[in-house]
Amino acid sequence: MNIGIVVFPGSNCDRDVRWATQGCLGFPTRFLWHETRDLSGLDAVVLPGGFSYGDYLRCGAIARFAPVLQSLIQFVDRGGQSTWYL
Repeated sequence: MNIGIVVFPGSNCDRDVRWATQGCLGFPTRFLWHETRDLSGLDAVVLPGGFSYGDYLRCGAIARFAPVLQSLIQFVDRGGQSTWYL
């Protein structure tokens, strides 16, 4: 299983997820910068918790325009797995 982890400016827990998926479970894992559109080769995508763009800037309101989220919608529509946690 190949895992992608979305990284936004100011987000956290992304390295913790990579430690768990790659270090503990042995799954190939790559970071996906928020401007990325290419989710090819991935079986699952993780949106880690944290305060992307700073807690005071309504992070979800800004993050929803990220190119990676448009690609993520298509990924899930094709049957890919996505998870989110805080």
